[in-house]
Amino acid sequence: MDHPAPTAGPSGSPAAPPALRQRLTIPVLAFGGILMAVMQTVVVPLLPDLPRLTHSSAGTVSWTVTATLLAGAVLTPVLGRAGDMYGKRRVLTGALALMTVGSVMCALSSDITVLIVARALQGAAASVVPLSISILRDELPPERRGSAVALMSSTVGIGAALGLPLAALVVQYYDWHTMFWLTGLLGAVGVAGVWWAVRESPVRAPGRFDVLGTLGLAVGLTCLLLGVSQGGQWGWGSPRVLALFAAAVLVLALWWWQQLRTAQPLVDLHLVTRPRVGLSHVAALLTGFAFYANSLVTAQLVQAPKATGYGLGLSIVATGLCLLPGGVTMLLFSPLSARISASRGPRVTLALGAGVIACGYVVRIADSRDLWLIILGATVVATGTTLAYSALPTLILRAVPASQTASANGVNVLMRTVGQATSSAAVAAVLTHHTSLVGGAQAPTLHGYLLSFTMAGVIALVAAAAALSIPGDKATDDAPPVRGGTRGARDNALEGA
Repeated sequence: MDHPAPTAGPSGSPAAPPALRQRLTIPVLAFGGILMAVMQTVVVPLLPDLPRLTHSSAGTVSWTVTATLLAGAVLTPVLGRAGDMYGKRRVLTGALALMTVGSVMCALSSDITVLIVARALQGAAASVVPLSISILRDELPPERRGSAVALMSSTVGIGAALGLPLAALVVQYYDWHTMFWLTGLLGAVGVAGVWWAVRESPVRAPGRFDVLGTLGLAVGLTCLLLGVSQGGQWGWGSPRVLALFAAAVLVLALWWWQQLRTAQPLVDLHLVTRPRVGLSHVAALLTGFAFYANSLVTAQLVQAPKATGYGLGLSIVATGLCLLPGGVTMLLFSPLSARISASRGPRVTLALGAGVIACGYVVRIADSRDLWLIILGATVVATGTTLAYSALPTLILRAVPASQTASANGVNVLMRTVGQATSSAAVAAVLTHHTSLVGGAQAPTLHGYLLSFTMAGVIALVAAAAALSIPGDKATDDAPPVRGGTRGARDNALEGA
Protein backbone atom coordinates (compact mmCIF):
# COMPACT_ATOMS: atom_id res chain seq x y z
CA MET A 1 0.00 0.00 0.00
CA ASP A 2 1.28 3.45 -0.87
CA HIS A 3 2.17 5.80 1.94
CA PRO A 4 1.55 9.54 1.63
CA ALA A 5 4.62 11.63 1.04
CA PRO A 6 5.73 14.02 3.79
CA THR A 7 4.09 17.38 3.40
CA ALA A 8 5.88 20.70 3.45
CA GLY A 9 6.28 22.34 6.82
CA PRO A 10 4.96 25.82 7.59
CA SER A 11 8.26 27.42 6.59
CA GLY A 12 8.58 25.46 3.37
CA SER A 13 10.75 22.71 4.87
CA PRO A 14 9.84 19.03 4.55
CA ALA A 15 8.09 18.05 7.76
CA ALA A 16 8.37 14.70 9.50
CA PRO A 17 5.33 12.42 9.28
CA PRO A 18 2.88 13.46 12.05
CA ALA A 19 3.26 10.31 14.18
CA LEU A 20 7.05 10.38 13.99
CA ARG A 21 7.12 14.11 14.66
CA GLN A 22 5.06 13.68 17.81
CA ARG A 23 7.51 11.08 19.08
CA LEU A 24 10.55 13.23 18.23
CA THR A 25 9.32 16.63 19.42
CA ILE A 26 10.24 16.12 23.08
CA PRO A 27 13.66 14.43 22.48
CA VAL A 28 14.68 17.06 19.90
CA LEU A 29 13.72 19.98 22.13
CA ALA A 30 15.35 18.37 25.19
CA PHE A 31 18.53 17.84 23.16
CA GLY A 32 18.55 21.55 22.37
CA GLY A 33 18.15 22.46 26.04
CA ILE A 34 20.95 20.14 27.15
CA LEU A 35 23.19 21.46 24.38
CA MET A 36 22.53 25.04 25.49
CA ALA A 37 23.59 24.22 29.05
CA VAL A 38 26.66 22.31 27.83
CA MET A 39 27.67 25.33 25.75
CA GLN A 40 27.51 27.59 28.80
CA THR A 41 29.86 25.38 30.84
CA VAL A 42 32.41 24.13 28.29
CA VAL A 43 34.59 27.22 28.60
CA VAL A 44 35.07 26.80 32.38
CA PRO A 45 37.96 24.27 32.21
CA LEU A 46 39.72 26.57 29.75
CA LEU A 47 39.70 29.70 31.88
CA PRO A 48 43.02 29.07 33.71
CA ASP A 49 44.86 28.46 30.40
CA LEU A 50 43.11 30.94 28.09
CA PRO A 51 45.36 33.90 29.01
CA ARG A 52 48.38 31.91 27.77
CA LEU A 53 46.57 30.45 24.77
CA THR A 54 45.21 33.80 23.59
CA HIS A 55 48.07 36.05 24.78
CA SER A 56 45.71 38.16 26.86
CA SER A 57 45.09 39.03 30.51
CA ALA A 58 42.95 37.06 32.95
CA GLY A 59 40.56 40.00 33.20
CA THR A 60 40.04 40.05 29.44
CA VAL A 61 39.54 36.29 29.33
CA SER A 62 36.77 36.53 31.95
CA TRP A 63 34.69 38.25 29.29
CA THR A 64 34.26 34.91 27.52
CA VAL A 65 31.90 34.10 30.40
CA THR A 66 30.51 37.61 30.98
CA ALA A 67 29.62 38.13 27.31
CA THR A 68 27.52 34.95 27.24
CA LEU A 69 25.77 35.93 30.47
CA LEU A 70 24.92 39.44 29.25
CA ALA A 71 23.80 38.34 25.80
CA GLY A 72 21.66 35.55 27.21
CA ALA A 73 20.00 37.81 29.78
CA VAL A 74 19.14 40.46 27.19
CA LEU A 75 18.10 38.13 24.36
CA THR A 76 15.98 35.66 26.35
CA PRO A 77 12.93 37.93 26.89
CA VAL A 78 13.44 39.57 23.48
CA LEU A 79 13.52 36.29 21.55
CA GLY A 80 10.65 34.98 23.67
CA ARG A 81 8.51 37.92 22.55
CA ALA A 82 9.68 37.46 18.96
CA GLY A 83 8.68 33.78 19.16
CA ASP A 84 5.19 34.68 20.33
CA MET A 85 4.85 37.14 17.45
CA TYR A 86 6.65 35.54 14.50
CA GLY A 87 6.77 31.81 15.27
CA LYS A 88 8.45 29.89 18.08
CA ARG A 89 10.00 27.22 15.86
CA ARG A 90 11.48 29.87 13.58
CA VAL A 91 13.06 31.85 16.43
CA LEU A 92 14.25 28.66 18.18
CA THR A 93 16.01 27.54 15.01
CA GLY A 94 17.66 30.96 14.72
CA ALA A 95 18.87 30.87 18.33
CA LEU A 96 20.43 27.42 17.87
CA ALA A 97 21.99 28.58 14.60
CA LEU A 98 23.61 31.57 16.33
CA MET A 99 24.99 29.24 18.99
CA THR A 100 26.41 26.99 16.28
CA VAL A 101 28.00 29.91 14.44
CA GLY A 102 29.58 31.02 17.71
CA SER A 103 31.06 27.55 18.25
CA VAL A 104 32.56 27.52 14.75
CA MET A 105 34.06 30.98 15.29
CA CYS A 106 35.68 29.77 18.54
CA ALA A 107 36.99 26.67 16.75
CA LEU A 108 38.60 28.73 13.98
CA SER A 109 40.28 31.44 16.05
CA SER A 110 42.60 32.02 19.01
CA ASP A 111 42.03 35.79 19.02
CA ILE A 112 40.40 36.84 22.29
CA THR A 113 38.23 39.51 20.62
CA VAL A 114 36.78 36.95 18.23
CA LEU A 115 36.22 34.52 21.10
CA ILE A 116 34.32 37.13 23.13
CA VAL A 117 32.10 38.04 20.16
CA ALA A 118 31.50 34.35 19.46
CA ARG A 119 30.57 33.66 23.08
CA ALA A 120 28.11 36.57 22.94
CA LEU A 121 26.47 34.93 19.91
CA GLN A 122 26.22 31.70 21.88
CA GLY A 123 24.30 33.58 24.56
CA ALA A 124 21.28 33.59 22.22
CA ALA A 125 20.83 29.91 23.08
CA ALA A 126 19.60 30.90 26.55
CA SER A 127 16.18 31.39 24.92
CA VAL A 128 16.01 27.72 23.87
CA VAL A 129 14.28 26.50 27.04
CA PRO A 130 11.45 29.09 27.24
CA LEU A 131 10.77 28.79 23.51
CA SER A 132 10.72 24.99 23.73
CA ILE A 133 8.38 25.03 26.72
CA SER A 134 6.00 27.26 24.78
CA ILE A 135 6.11 24.87 21.82
CA LEU A 136 5.33 21.95 24.12
CA ARG A 137 2.30 23.77 25.47
CA ASP A 138 1.01 24.38 21.95
CA GLU A 139 1.75 20.92 20.55
CA LEU A 140 1.16 18.36 23.29
CA PRO A 141 -2.11 17.16 24.82
CA PRO A 142 -2.61 18.14 28.49
CA GLU A 143 -1.87 14.63 29.80
CA ARG A 144 1.66 14.71 28.31
CA ARG A 145 2.41 18.36 28.83
CA GLY A 146 3.41 18.33 32.50
CA SER A 147 6.12 15.67 32.28
CA ALA A 148 7.50 17.15 29.04
CA VAL A 149 7.75 20.65 30.51
CA ALA A 150 9.40 19.25 33.66
CA LEU A 151 12.00 17.44 31.57
CA MET A 152 12.63 20.52 29.43
CA SER A 153 13.20 22.70 32.46
CA SER A 154 15.57 20.12 33.97
CA THR A 155 17.80 20.10 30.89
CA VAL A 156 19.57 23.19 32.26
CA GLY A 157 21.02 21.23 35.17
CA ILE A 158 21.51 18.04 33.17
CA GLY A 159 23.54 19.83 30.50
CA ALA A 160 25.62 21.72 33.05
CA ALA A 161 26.48 18.48 34.86
CA LEU A 162 27.45 16.79 31.60
CA GLY A 163 29.29 19.75 30.10
CA LEU A 164 31.99 20.21 32.73
CA PRO A 165 33.50 16.69 32.70
CA LEU A 166 33.10 16.45 28.91
CA ALA A 167 34.92 19.73 28.34
CA ALA A 168 37.61 18.82 30.87
CA LEU A 169 38.30 15.52 29.11
CA VAL A 170 38.53 17.19 25.70
CA VAL A 171 40.82 19.96 26.98
CA GLN A 172 43.05 17.47 28.79
CA TYR A 173 43.60 15.08 25.86
CA TYR A 174 43.00 17.18 22.70
CA ASP A 175 43.60 20.65 21.30
CA TRP A 176 41.17 23.07 22.94
CA HIS A 177 39.64 24.05 19.58
CA THR A 178 38.34 20.47 19.31
CA MET A 179 35.84 21.22 22.05
CA PHE A 180 34.23 23.96 19.97
CA TRP A 181 34.25 21.84 16.82
CA LEU A 182 32.32 19.25 18.83
CA THR A 183 29.75 21.75 20.14
CA GLY A 184 29.45 23.20 16.63
CA LEU A 185 28.67 19.77 15.21
CA LEU A 186 26.12 19.08 17.94
CA GLY A 187 24.60 22.50 17.33
CA ALA A 188 24.17 21.73 13.64
CA VAL A 189 22.43 18.48 14.60
CA GLY A 190 20.14 20.44 16.90
CA VAL A 191 19.24 22.96 14.18
CA ALA A 192 18.50 20.17 11.70
CA GLY A 193 16.43 18.29 14.27
CA VAL A 194 14.22 21.29 15.08
CA TRP A 195 13.85 22.20 11.39
CA TRP A 196 12.78 18.66 10.48
CA ALA A 197 10.82 17.36 13.46
CA VAL A 198 9.19 20.33 15.23
CA ARG A 199 6.00 21.80 13.84
CA GLU A 200 5.53 25.55 13.81
CA SER A 201 2.91 26.58 16.34
CA PRO A 202 -0.12 28.41 14.95
CA VAL A 203 -0.53 30.35 18.21
CA ARG A 204 0.66 33.92 17.68
CA ALA A 205 0.43 37.30 19.39
CA PRO A 206 0.09 39.71 16.46
CA GLY A 207 1.31 43.25 16.75
CA ARG A 208 4.25 45.58 16.29
CA PHE A 209 7.62 44.68 17.86
CA ASP A 210 8.61 47.09 20.64
CA VAL A 211 12.02 48.30 19.47
CA LEU A 212 12.31 51.07 22.07
CA GLY A 213 11.44 48.68 24.86
CA THR A 214 14.01 46.20 23.58
CA LEU A 215 16.76 48.83 23.59
CA GLY A 216 15.80 50.04 27.06
CA LEU A 217 15.79 46.51 28.50
CA ALA A 218 19.12 45.73 26.82
CA VAL A 219 20.84 48.81 28.23
CA GLY A 220 19.34 48.42 31.71
CA LEU A 221 20.14 44.72 32.04
CA THR A 222 23.64 45.19 30.66
CA CYS A 223 24.40 47.88 33.25
CA LEU A 224 22.93 45.79 36.07
CA LEU A 225 24.57 42.46 35.24
CA LEU A 226 27.88 44.03 34.26
CA GLY A 227 28.05 45.72 37.65
CA VAL A 228 27.11 42.50 39.46
CA SER A 229 29.49 40.26 37.50
CA GLN A 230 32.48 42.62 37.57
CA GLY A 231 31.97 44.16 41.00
CA GLY A 232 34.41 41.81 42.71
CA GLN A 233 37.13 42.52 40.16
CA TRP A 234 36.62 46.28 39.80
CA GLY A 235 35.67 46.92 43.44
CA TRP A 236 32.11 47.27 44.71
CA GLY A 237 32.69 50.89 45.69
CA SER A 238 34.55 51.87 42.52
CA PRO A 239 33.14 54.71 40.39
CA ARG A 240 32.59 52.35 37.44
CA VAL A 241 30.46 49.91 39.40
CA LEU A 242 28.47 52.61 41.18
CA ALA A 243 27.85 54.37 37.87
CA LEU A 244 26.64 51.12 36.31
CA PHE A 245 24.19 50.48 39.14
CA ALA A 246 22.92 54.07 39.02
CA ALA A 247 22.46 53.81 35.25
CA ALA A 248 20.65 50.49 35.64
CA VAL A 249 18.18 51.94 38.13
CA LEU A 250 17.52 55.00 35.96
CA VAL A 251 17.20 53.15 32.65
CA LEU A 252 15.05 50.32 34.02
CA ALA A 253 12.76 52.82 35.78
CA LEU A 254 12.28 54.68 32.49
CA TRP A 255 11.81 51.34 30.71
CA TRP A 256 9.12 50.32 33.21
CA TRP A 257 7.31 53.63 32.66
CA GLN A 258 7.52 53.20 28.88
CA GLN A 259 6.26 49.61 28.99
CA LEU A 260 3.17 50.59 31.00
CA ARG A 261 2.27 53.21 28.38
CA THR A 262 2.96 51.21 25.24
CA ALA A 263 0.03 49.56 23.47
CA GLN A 264 2.11 46.49 22.51
CA PRO A 265 4.98 46.27 25.03
CA LEU A 266 7.93 43.90 24.96
CA VAL A 267 6.98 42.67 28.46
CA ASP A 268 3.39 42.95 29.63
CA LEU A 269 4.00 44.46 33.07
CA HIS A 270 0.29 44.41 33.89
CA LEU A 271 0.56 40.64 33.67
CA VAL A 272 3.94 40.46 35.45
CA THR A 273 2.64 42.39 38.44
CA ARG A 274 -0.19 39.91 39.02
CA PRO A 275 0.72 37.88 42.15
CA ARG A 276 0.62 34.49 40.41
CA VAL A 277 3.14 35.64 37.80
CA GLY A 278 5.18 38.14 39.79
CA LEU A 279 5.75 35.85 42.77
CA SER A 280 6.73 33.06 40.38
CA HIS A 281 9.43 35.36 38.99
CA VAL A 282 10.62 36.23 42.51
CA ALA A 283 10.81 32.53 43.36
CA ALA A 284 12.78 31.93 40.14
CA LEU A 285 15.34 34.58 41.11
CA LEU A 286 15.77 33.17 44.64
CA THR A 287 15.94 29.57 43.42
CA GLY A 288 18.54 30.52 40.80
CA PHE A 289 20.64 32.09 43.57
CA ALA A 290 20.35 29.04 45.84
CA PHE A 291 21.05 26.51 43.09
CA TYR A 292 24.08 28.22 41.55
CA ALA A 293 26.02 28.44 44.81
CA ASN A 294 26.12 24.65 44.87
CA SER A 295 28.06 24.33 41.61
CA LEU A 296 30.35 27.27 42.34
CA VAL A 297 31.35 26.26 45.85
CA THR A 298 31.59 22.52 45.21
CA ALA A 299 33.95 23.00 42.27
CA GLN A 300 36.27 25.25 44.27
CA LEU A 301 36.16 23.23 47.46
CA VAL A 302 37.11 19.84 46.03
CA GLN A 303 39.91 21.38 43.93
CA ALA A 304 41.42 23.23 46.89
CA PRO A 305 44.88 21.88 47.81
CA LYS A 306 45.11 19.40 50.66
CA ALA A 307 47.37 21.85 52.51
CA THR A 308 44.27 23.89 53.37
CA GLY A 309 43.17 21.14 55.73
CA TYR A 310 39.84 20.62 53.98
CA GLY A 311 40.61 20.55 50.25
CA LEU A 312 40.82 17.30 48.28
CA GLY A 313 43.13 18.53 45.51
CA LEU A 314 40.99 16.99 42.75
CA SER A 315 41.53 17.67 39.07
CA ILE A 316 38.96 19.50 36.95
CA VAL A 317 37.92 16.16 35.39
CA ALA A 318 37.34 14.61 38.81
CA THR A 319 35.49 17.74 39.88
CA GLY A 320 33.12 17.38 36.95
CA LEU A 321 32.51 13.75 37.83
CA CYS A 322 31.57 14.83 41.37
CA LEU A 323 28.79 16.97 39.90
CA LEU A 324 27.66 14.29 37.43
CA PRO A 325 25.39 12.39 39.91
CA GLY A 326 23.42 15.60 40.35
CA GLY A 327 22.80 15.77 36.61
CA VAL A 328 21.63 12.15 36.51
CA THR A 329 19.35 12.83 39.47
CA MET A 330 17.79 15.79 37.67
CA LEU A 331 16.96 13.54 34.73
CA LEU A 332 15.41 10.87 36.96
CA PHE A 333 13.39 13.21 39.19
CA SER A 334 11.79 15.41 36.53
CA PRO A 335 8.86 12.94 36.06
CA LEU A 336 8.30 12.96 39.84
CA SER A 337 8.08 16.75 39.75
CA ALA A 338 5.38 16.53 37.07
CA ARG A 339 3.37 14.03 39.12
CA ILE A 340 3.54 16.17 42.26
CA SER A 341 2.48 19.24 40.28
CA ALA A 342 -0.43 17.33 38.76
CA SER A 343 -1.69 16.13 42.15
CA ARG A 344 -0.75 18.97 44.50
CA GLY A 345 -0.11 21.93 42.23
CA PRO A 346 3.19 23.42 40.98
CA ARG A 347 3.49 25.93 43.83
CA VAL A 348 3.68 22.99 46.29
CA THR A 349 6.29 21.36 44.07
CA LEU A 350 8.25 24.62 43.94
CA ALA A 351 8.13 25.03 47.73
CA LEU A 352 9.12 21.39 48.23
CA GLY A 353 12.03 21.78 45.83
CA ALA A 354 13.30 24.88 47.61
CA GLY A 355 13.03 23.04 50.93
CA VAL A 356 15.04 20.10 49.57
CA ILE A 357 17.71 22.55 48.38
CA ALA A 358 17.93 23.91 51.94
CA CYS A 359 18.27 20.34 53.28
CA GLY A 360 21.11 19.74 50.85
CA TYR A 361 22.97 22.71 52.26
CA VAL A 362 22.42 21.37 55.78
CA VAL A 363 24.31 18.25 54.64
CA ARG A 364 27.06 20.47 53.20
CA ILE A 365 27.37 22.40 56.45
CA ALA A 366 27.42 19.22 58.54
CA ASP A 367 30.43 17.77 56.68
CA SER A 368 32.38 19.24 53.76
CA ARG A 369 35.54 17.16 54.15
CA ASP A 370 34.47 13.63 53.10
CA LEU A 371 34.03 13.24 49.34
CA TRP A 372 30.96 11.00 49.57
CA LEU A 373 29.15 13.50 51.78
CA ILE A 374 30.12 16.35 49.46
CA ILE A 375 28.65 14.44 46.52
CA LEU A 376 25.56 13.53 48.56
CA GLY A 377 24.93 17.13 49.58
CA ALA A 378 25.45 18.41 46.05
CA THR A 379 23.08 15.73 44.69
CA VAL A 380 20.38 16.63 47.22
CA VAL A 381 20.64 20.27 46.12
CA ALA A 382 20.36 19.14 42.49
CA THR A 383 17.27 17.09 43.35
CA GLY A 384 15.59 20.10 44.92
CA THR A 385 16.57 22.20 41.92
CA THR A 386 14.86 19.68 39.64
CA LEU A 387 11.61 19.94 41.56
CA ALA A 388 11.75 23.73 41.67
CA TYR A 389 12.88 24.40 38.09
CA SER A 390 10.35 21.91 36.72
CA ALA A 391 7.50 23.60 38.59
CA LEU A 392 8.33 27.19 37.57
CA PRO A 393 7.31 26.96 33.89
CA THR A 394 4.13 25.09 34.86
CA LEU A 395 3.20 27.99 37.14
CA ILE A 396 3.76 30.41 34.27
CA LEU A 397 1.81 28.28 31.79
CA ARG A 398 -1.17 28.22 34.15
CA ALA A 399 -1.11 31.98 34.69
CA VAL A 400 -0.69 33.44 31.19
CA PRO A 401 -2.55 33.06 27.88
CA ALA A 402 -1.10 30.74 25.23
CA SER A 403 -0.09 33.68 23.05
CA GLN A 404 2.36 34.96 25.70
CA THR A 405 3.96 31.77 27.01
CA ALA A 406 7.34 32.22 25.31
CA SER A 407 7.80 35.82 26.44
CA ALA A 408 6.56 35.09 29.98
CA ASN A 409 8.83 32.06 30.35
CA GLY A 410 11.63 34.15 28.87
CA VAL A 411 11.24 36.65 31.71
CA ASN A 412 11.19 33.76 34.20
CA VAL A 413 14.46 32.40 32.80
CA LEU A 414 15.86 35.94 32.92
CA MET A 415 15.09 36.07 36.64
CA ARG A 416 16.95 32.78 37.15
CA THR A 417 19.91 34.30 35.30
CA VAL A 418 19.88 37.41 37.50
CA GLY A 419 19.74 35.15 40.54
CA GLN A 420 22.69 33.09 39.34
CA ALA A 421 24.76 36.21 38.57
CA THR A 422 23.97 37.62 42.01
CA SER A 423 24.87 34.30 43.61
CA SER A 424 28.21 34.25 41.82
CA ALA A 425 29.00 37.75 43.05
CA ALA A 426 27.86 37.03 46.62
CA VAL A 427 29.83 33.77 46.88
CA ALA A 428 32.92 35.48 45.48
CA ALA A 429 32.57 38.29 48.02
CA VAL A 430 32.23 35.85 50.94
CA LEU A 431 35.16 33.68 49.88
CA THR A 432 37.36 36.71 49.18
CA HIS A 433 36.63 38.10 52.64
CA HIS A 434 37.46 34.81 54.42
CA THR A 435 40.92 33.72 53.33
CA SER A 436 44.12 32.41 54.88
CA LEU A 437 47.70 32.02 53.68
CA VAL A 438 48.37 28.52 52.29
CA GLY A 439 51.71 27.77 50.66
CA GLY A 440 52.44 31.45 50.14
CA ALA A 441 49.07 32.16 48.48
CA GLN A 442 45.68 33.26 49.74
CA ALA A 443 42.98 30.56 49.76
CA PRO A 444 39.39 30.61 51.05
CA THR A 445 38.89 29.18 54.52
CA LEU A 446 36.46 26.37 55.30
CA HIS A 447 34.49 28.92 57.33
CA GLY A 448 34.01 30.96 54.16
CA TYR A 449 32.60 27.95 52.33
CA LEU A 450 30.26 27.15 55.23
CA LEU A 451 29.01 30.74 55.25
CA SER A 452 28.29 30.44 51.53
CA PHE A 453 26.30 27.27 52.15
CA THR A 454 24.38 28.97 54.96
CA MET A 455 23.60 31.99 52.78
CA ALA A 456 22.33 29.79 49.92
CA GLY A 457 20.27 27.65 52.30
CA VAL A 458 18.57 30.69 53.83
CA ILE A 459 17.78 32.04 50.35
CA ALA A 460 16.26 28.64 49.49
CA LEU A 461 13.95 28.89 52.50
CA VAL A 462 12.91 32.38 51.41
CA ALA A 463 12.18 30.94 47.96
CA ALA A 464 9.97 28.29 49.60
CA ALA A 465 8.07 31.00 51.47
CA ALA A 466 7.62 32.96 48.23
CA ALA A 467 6.29 29.81 46.53
CA LEU A 468 3.73 29.16 49.26
CA SER A 469 2.52 32.76 49.03
CA ILE A 470 1.60 32.35 45.34
CA PRO A 471 -2.21 32.36 44.99
CA GLY A 472 -3.97 29.11 44.09
CA ASP A 473 -2.62 27.68 40.85
CA LYS A 474 -5.68 26.00 39.35
CA ALA A 475 -4.79 25.03 35.80
CA THR A 476 -5.80 27.49 33.10
CA ASP A 477 -3.86 25.93 30.27
CA ASP A 478 -6.81 26.27 27.94
CA ALA A 479 -6.83 30.02 28.24
CA PRO A 480 -9.56 31.95 26.48
CA PRO A 481 -8.70 33.14 22.99
CA VAL A 482 -6.86 36.40 22.70
CA ARG A 483 -9.21 39.21 21.82
CA GLY A 484 -6.71 40.93 19.59
CA GLY A 485 -3.28 42.36 20.26
CA THR A 486 -1.41 42.56 23.51
CA ARG A 487 -4.16 44.44 25.29
CA GLY A 488 -6.59 41.62 24.56
CA ALA A 489 -4.07 39.06 25.78
CA ARG A 490 -3.63 41.09 28.93
CA ASP A 491 -7.36 41.22 29.56
CA ASN A 492 -7.66 37.46 29.12
CA ALA A 493 -4.72 36.89 31.45
CA LEU A 494 -6.21 39.08 34.14
CA GLU A 495 -9.50 37.22 33.87
CA GLY A 496 -7.73 33.84 34.11
CA ALA A 497 -5.57 34.93 37.03
